[in-house]
Amino acid sequence: MNFLPLIEAKRDGRLLTGRFQEIITAFVAGQIPDYQMAAFLMAVYFRGLNRDEVRELTLAMRDSGDRLFFPPDHRPLVDKHSTGGVGDKVSLPLAPLLAALGFRVPMISGRGLGITGGTLDKLESIPGFSTALAAPRIVELVQSLGVVMAGQTDRMVPADKGLYALRDVTGTVPSISLITASILSKKLAEGLQALVLDVKFGVAAFMPDLAQATELAHAMVALGRECGVNTRAVLTNMDRPLGRAAGNWLEVKESVDCLQGRGPADLRELVLTLAAHLQVQTDLAPNLAAGRDRAEKCLASEAPLRKWEEMLTAQGARMAEFHELLELDHLAPVVSEVRAPHGGHVTKCDARVIGEVVRDLGGGRLTKTSVVDPAVGLDLMAAPGETISSGDLLCRVHATDQASASMAVERLAGEAWVIANDPGAPLPPLCAGVIES
Repeated sequence: MNFLPLIEAKRDGRLLTGRFQEIITAFVAGQIPDYQMAAFLMAVYFRGLNRDEVRELTLAMRDSGDRLFFPPDHRPLVDKHSTGGVGDKVSLPLAPLLAALGFRVPMISGRGLGITGGTLDKLESIPGFSTALAAPRIVELVQSLGVVMAGQTDRMVPADKGLYALRDVTGTVPSISLITASILSKKLAEGLQALVLDVKFGVAAFMPDLAQATELAHAMVALGRECGVNTRAVLTNMDRPLGRAAGNWLEVKESVDCLQGRGPADLRELVLTLAAHLQVQTDLAPNLAAGRDRAEKCLASEAPLRKWEEMLTAQGARMAEFHELLELDHLAPVVSEVRAPHGGHVTKCDARVIGEVVRDLGGGRLTKTSVVDPAVGLDLMAAPGETISSGDLLCRVHATDQASASMAVERLAGEAWVIANDPGAPLPPLCAGVIES
């Protein structure tokens, strides 16, 4: 394939409608060298794609490998996707809750990079749990249990893997057109009927402000609906961490707390909100209030917890060992505390600082080949809006050694929390809006 004229065309701002299937097929077949595709991605970054081009690119990427096909069933096929955040473990309690509510949930998740935690990293901190499942096994488990949480197979949407790897090293990740195609190509390959998107904004989010998050949400919702999937987006705040724990195993423990009727209020709020939306999207509830009420009652029962344990068992988890670990206070060799220097009102907990500390402790990746330590992280974090006294706990640091623990404590004490005499303005809501079209 002579790709140079297409690079030049996009560089000059011309439309390439009708050419994306050819481009993606050639790229996956190795007929377009990486240096040319990198140049093309940079042209797209600066020139953008129109709506028709984004749809063509997305569908070409979806069709670049295996897709999931499910037999007819009265249970709706649904999924959720988050743009990523610090302490964002929503998928872990949400997926079994949805299955208990009568959905089928083929949740294909990803790994974390930088300060953004990945669902697969959290799940793989569970002894024996396998996220590497072939497509037939994914379908089998979804049909039998109603839920699976797995990684993208080598044969699913290979175009996205190749393109994302290039975007990551060429400065072209922040393109709404390319983000939209990347996310939706994977979700469309699942054969969904409904999809809810958790699009985050704030200091620790991919989109730093609400306006940019709204633009991305509109693009993804519109394309999802054009492709036959009932899609909506919830815009959520990532100026502060979600929940009280950040770090893979610590977030698993907090997710189990949520399934047991405990856990932080903000995590529970977002889980119930997303579950309510999906019920309305699939006509299992007439409105959000009814959907939330049904989700609350289901979460209060033991059904989602049983579904979680069934899924863990089916995917190879060593359940006796898992339950023993849950009873332990910590897995990391060193646990240090950060204490409040004075009393007052917590007006800020900086999610970016928290995420960077967890990453530097070994709980995140600087590169895609970085090895993640599941035991490290922070827990018992003080949240904005709380009133504390001098010497009260702001968080615990779980570290591999005393040196890294001390570095983390020093930075957290100096940068993460603001404690003021005045409570300040009321906190902004966790959910800032919903995009339905």
